[in-house]
Amino acid sequence: MRIQQLTHEIKDLDGRIAAAVKTTAPGLLQQFGVGPDSAATLLIAAGDNSERLASEASFAALCGVSPVEASSGKSQRHRLNRGGNRRANAALFRVVITCMRRHEPTRDYIARRTQDGLSRREIIRCLKRYLSRSLFKIIKAALTPPASTKGG
Repeated sequence: MRIQQLTHEIKDLDGRIAAAVKTTAPGLLQQFGVGPDSAATLLIAAGDNSERLASEASFAALCGVSPVEASSGKSQRHRLNRGGNRRANAALFRVVITCMRRHEPTRDYIARRTQDGLSRREIIRCLKRYLSRSLFKIIKAALTPPASTKGG
C-alpha cells in the first residue's frame, strides 16, 4: 500500500517537473538525451546564478565543464574541471552518456577522437563542453525576460 502511494506521488511530481520545464524552456527537451530531470537541474543551476551567465564560457565554468590546462613539457592537454555546480555537471554527464550509447553522430565523434589518441575521459570532457555550449543558448533565451515594448 505505501509503495503504491509513493509510486503515485513520484509520478505526480515527475509530471509537474516535466510541465514546468516545458513551460520554461521547451527547447531543452527537444535535445537528444535531455530529459525533464536533467533539464530542470540545469535550469535551476542557471537560475540560481543568473548574474554569472555573461557568456557560454561562464555557463561552462558554472557547470564545471570548462577546460583546465594540464600541459607539461611537450604534451598539450586539458583535464576535467573539478569546480562548478556538481549537480549541473552530473546532469550533463547523464545526457552525454545517453548520447554515447544511442546517438549515432556522437558515436562517430567518439570513434574519430579515439583514433586521434584521446582517452574516454578526455572525450567525455569534450562532449560535456560541447553540450553545455549548445544548451546555454536555449537556457539563456528561456531565462532572459522578453524586451518590453513601449507604445505611445
